[in-house]
Formats: sequence, C-alpha cells, structure tokens
Amino acid sequence: MASAAATTPATAAAAATADVLGEVIAIHSLEAWTIQIEEANAAKRLVVIDFTASWCPPCRIIAPIFADLARKFPHVAFLKVDVDELKPIAEQFSVEAMPTFLFMKEGDVKDRVVGAAKDELTAKLGLHATACA
Repeated sequence: MASAAATTPATAAAAATADVLGEVIAIHSLEAWTIQIEEANAAKRLVVIDFTASWCPPCRIIAPIFADLARKFPHVAFLKVDVDELKPIAEQFSVEAMPTFLFMKEGDVKDRVVGAAKDELTAKLGLHATACA
C-alpha cells in the first residue's frame, strides 16, 4: 500500500498502483481515473474496465469472476467504475447497459463486452492479454 508519507491523494494513488496489480481497482474520482489510465498507458498495459452499478444484479454476479480474472492476469490493469458515481466516464465511453467491459490499450478502446457474459469476457481477455503481453 501507499506509505503514510504520501502527501496528496494523487501521490498516494500513484504509489499504490504497483501494489494492486492482480486486483480490481475501484475508481471513485476523476482524479483516480486519470492516474490509473495514465500509469497503464505509460506502462503499455492492457486495461479492462468494468462499468457497473450497485443496483445491477448481473454486475454482482460477474464481480467475483472479474476479480478472479484479475488474479489470473496480473500484468493487466482491472478497473471498476460505478456509472452512477462517475457518470462523465460512462458517458465518455457510451456505456448504456451494465455491466459493460471495455478493453483499452494506450488510450484506445480495443474491444467491449456488454452483459455478464463470462465466456465472452474470458475469451476476449485471453485474446487481448496475449496480444499485449
């Protein structure tokens, strides 16, 4: 985790990034979003974003599967964005149904899965993670 010496949330978030590979990172602010995306872009890391909502039953069903995939693909950044909490990000990527999973590399959307489609999510992750490794 970030050290207690970190003086700003941005510094703390940036310092914590290396500690959370292999885990799903919940994004709660535009600043945290920017930090995570910039760090992943700099590292040329694949990013998989789970656009979710607290009221969405399929989102709750797929969440443990998404977390398991994060553990299986520690070189990929896994982010979770609540569409009600961060509407501007959801709107930027035209998210209209939950869950929606976006696959991004260096700022470009490479693919998308709409719905709690475990097999499709796993297959596309395998495809893109291999291509980006």
